Amino acid sequence: MLEQLGGVSGLIYSTVPIVVFVPVNSFFGLKWAIIAALASAAAIFAIRLARREALQPAVSGLIGVAICAFIAHRTGSAKGYFLFGIWSTLVYAAVFVLSIVVRWPLVGVVWNMINGNGSEWRRHRRTLVAYDIATACWAVLFIARYLVQSSLYDHDQTGWLAASRIAMGWPLTAVAVLATVLLVRWADRGAAESPDNTRSGAASPEHAGD
Repeated sequence: MLEQLGGVSGLIYSTVPIVVFVPVNSFFGLKWAIIAALASAAAIFAIRLARREALQPAVSGLIGVAICAFIAHRTGSAKGYFLFGIWSTLVYAAVFVLSIVVRWPLVGVVWNMINGNGSEWRRHRRTLVAYDIATACWAVLFIARYLVQSSLYDHDQTGWLAASRIAMGWPLTAVAVLATVLLVRWADRGAAESPDNTRSGAASPEHAGD
């Protein structure tokens, strides 16, 4: 799942345009800050291309920076650069919470889709609970990001907004990934030890004659 986010390097790369944007805006103005952010995103894309790394995260990052830069340009305010990310976190939080409510926790869906499994995991209560908790961890992460960053946005705290974007970015994402891995392993053990698997083993051909 970490690879789907671009790996550790991808999480770190995502902070570079922000680190570039804020100081350039302070010293040279919004126009040059936008140019610098776009240039840094393009440079990251070129680096990943040269290293033959996964391009999907790099392309997504480049498009994301372009959208943020466009909003900043349209609003004429540096804090507008962060608006897309703020509202995106709210949407993500809503999707993760909704997936728990409808009993299709998103972490479970994504994890089993990546590994080519079906939907049997939903039949095991322990497994379903584990995926619910893992999904809730991500939902809490996104909700926290939205509440903190939207408050800073409303109070025109662009510098602190950038700092919170970085601090609540890859470090908290790494924690959420770790929690997800631990919970998924716990869920897999629960599925392996489930009564259904025991019964299926007892009914297998090698035990038929016992």
